[in-house]
Amino acid sequence: MKKFKGVKSLFVLILTFLFLSCNSKTIIDPPNIILILTDDQGWGDLSINGNKNLLTPNIDQLAINGVRFDRFYVSPVCSPTRAEILTGRHHVRTGVYDVSKGGERVDLDEEIISEVLKNNGYKTAVYGKWHNGMQAPYHPNTRGFDDFYGFCSGHWGNYFNPLLEHNGELVRGEGFIIDDFTNRGLKFIEQNQKNPFFLYLPFNTPHSPMQVPDKFWNKFETKNIIQKGDTRDYIYSKDSGVDSIQNLNHTRAALAMCENIDWNVGKINKKLKELGILENTIIVFLSDNGPNGNRWNAGMKGRKGSTNEGGIRSPLIIKWEGNLPKGKIVKEIGAGIDLLPTLKDLVNIRDVPKNKLDGLSLKELIYGENVNWEDRTIFSYWRGRLSLRSQKFRLDHKNQLFDMENDPNQFEDVSNIHPEIFESMKNEKIKWKQNVLSELPKKDKRPFIIGHPKMQNTQIPARDATPNGEIKRSNYYPNCSFMTNWIDVKDSITWDVEVAEDGDFEVIIYFTCAEDAIGSQFELTFGDSKVIGEIKKFYDPEEYGEFRDRSPRIESYVKDFLPLDVGRIKLKKGKGTLRLKGIKKTGKELMDFRLLMLKRS
Repeated sequence: MKKFKGVKSLFVLILTFLFLSCNSKTIIDPPNIILILTDDQGWGDLSINGNKNLLTPNIDQLAINGVRFDRFYVSPVCSPTRAEILTGRHHVRTGVYDVSKGGERVDLDEEIISEVLKNNGYKTAVYGKWHNGMQAPYHPNTRGFDDFYGFCSGHWGNYFNPLLEHNGELVRGEGFIIDDFTNRGLKFIEQNQKNPFFLYLPFNTPHSPMQVPDKFWNKFETKNIIQKGDTRDYIYSKDSGVDSIQNLNHTRAALAMCENIDWNVGKINKKLKELGILENTIIVFLSDNGPNGNRWNAGMKGRKGSTNEGGIRSPLIIKWEGNLPKGKIVKEIGAGIDLLPTLKDLVNIRDVPKNKLDGLSLKELIYGENVNWEDRTIFSYWRGRLSLRSQKFRLDHKNQLFDMENDPNQFEDVSNIHPEIFESMKNEKIKWKQNVLSELPKKDKRPFIIGHPKMQNTQIPARDATPNGEIKRSNYYPNCSFMTNWIDVKDSITWDVEVAEDGDFEVIIYFTCAEDAIGSQFELTFGDSKVIGEIKKFYDPEEYGEFRDRSPRIESYVKDFLPLDVGRIKLKKGKGTLRLKGIKKTGKELMDFRLLMLKRS
């Protein structure tokens, strides 16, 4: 009888265990990480931060249920911020000095967060705007990401069914670009719900062109904008993103794009709930710089491209349901360089960094109360402008000192009132220039890599090229440009390249031309190798984009380009000049050129 009772008890325990297992949430150790980075969305582009022109309830809920950093700083423009959040180091150390033509690449000796997490058992994916290098080994698939879908340049010219890339292959996007990236992310979450994953979603809005679905635009098309931007410190520059101080349609479109972002954030949160992994997923939300237009930003001085407060202050929200304080606002300053060490600390990765990090782990500030946190200085640099921020003061690039606690909008220079602080911060600026900025090379000697063994395809776009002769870019801004005005057959397009390994490559050129160009010939050369191509059919489409733009763009319009299989070329390992040049021209122009694709045979 006792034996029977023992068996019965064991049976009950087994049933209880099975019941609990079937009804409990999936628990994974370590937690998943979803990093959402928006593009040109200012601190003031959220309703939780006081903007009454729009509603961002899903992002607001992340903050209400998570931890929000009140004063968090990134770089003034896109690729430097990406480099800093990926590496935990100042972008000038990482080789990033520009937003195009190779200056956006993160050096290969830098260890980035995807590599750290992949080495610790995470599945990794990035869907969106990479902007830290196109050709392998700078490509995301060779920087620790298992899956990549999006584009590698800093700007894309069309947001509806655009031509994108999936792991090196050109593909056609589905619908509005941000919805498409999010849907890819949702599938990745479903596929990896039972193992730890890192999903990086670098959304490319509200960056121009100002395109957004009707569903979101209709609300804003005739909306009265009740809060306006601050026109102080307005400098039209190549970083500004819009050439009008007061452009209400630009503002309306940006706000509509921000509401679209919020809608997609809501879909992500909903999917995590459905799968029962919300409590095991860290969600991080931030932007890459200040607003790309003169819209409301709490009266802060500066916007995108500026090292003043408004150009570099970003929202930072970290939510880990049930694991982080709820609704906490951290007053201590933080920066993009802190993100990597903070995430490593939160998921208990203790490996020694490959390079010394500039950032700090903010874990203590996230969890602690009345933390004895030592004051620090955050350095913000872009194109000769260096600004310093301590907890209380900002020394701007003109060496004006501002008391940011009493004057957060930078109206009064207090250098005469606080001479000791003024001298101390000036000395810090000098030392930073000597010890950190000095690592930024005066000339970029890195060639573009062809034929890296870890990827079959190498894209060589017009963006990275040098036009020679009368050939011109379609627009000053290189990122989504093409080469045009090829009226002299002797002109050429060149790239400084390095072939990583000997090999045979299939050559595909993406071009357009008029009918009179049929019969024209050109050749691609590298060293002693060459392949000759001939235009046997024409394709002369109109440029498009204007009909979808809610506000005029300053970048190039786009058009579809025809792929032409030129043949094969044998390339030998080494450095040199890759040259696309004309041989014979039958019409007014030879061709418009967008992209060269080299496929290793």
